[in-house]
Amino acid sequence: MDFSSFIEGLEISLQAPLPGNRAQVLMSSMKRISELMNFIMPNDVRQSSVLLLLYPHEGSIWLVLMLRPVYKGVHSGQVSLPGGKFEDGDDSLIFTALREAHEEIGINPHHVQVLGQLTELYIPPSNFLVTPIVGYMHSRPDFHANPKEVEKVIEIRLEDLSDDKNIHQNKIKLPLGISIKTPCYIIGDVTIWGATAMILSEFKEVVKRL
Repeated sequence: MDFSSFIEGLEISLQAPLPGNRAQVLMSSMKRISELMNFIMPNDVRQSSVLLLLYPHEGSIWLVLMLRPVYKGVHSGQVSLPGGKFEDGDDSLIFTALREAHEEIGINPHHVQVLGQLTELYIPPSNFLVTPIVGYMHSRPDFHANPKEVEKVIEIRLEDLSDDKNIHQNKIKLPLGISIKTPCYIIGDVTIWGATAMILSEFKEVVKRL
């Protein structure tokens, strides 16, 4: 399937009922699943969004992630999608995702075509309710990582994400020193777990419907 046909099919697939929580929990730890069973949305939840950006390059379809720097915070050193919290000046969560992607890794928001969004996901440690925005560009972006927010830009092929051989069970050490066993994607030297893996799990289910 060429890139244009893939994008046309993906846009249609995103308009159908989304796989939602059923697909997200496939890549969540037992700790997270138990939290979801008793989950009540906090009144002070913070809205945020991330950008799942697709683009063609060297005959494959790619998406971009980023490695966060090590810092004193709950998401220190984690692989994530570009994005962040909704600010007062933002007119929508789409605007938030595009603004943050520009600030973090230099993606030009005017070159991104938005296709739709995935299911919201609540992240307890940071109290964020994240809306994943799906978009594409016609060619590989010229990335410029903001060193204050990004340790490294990570590009992965969609075919590698879609390959179930890259799903593993690993012990992950959390910032407070606690270790949990959780499903994760291991693609090359990149380990993707937590909320990002849960978002990508739903995206994979959407892609399978094409």
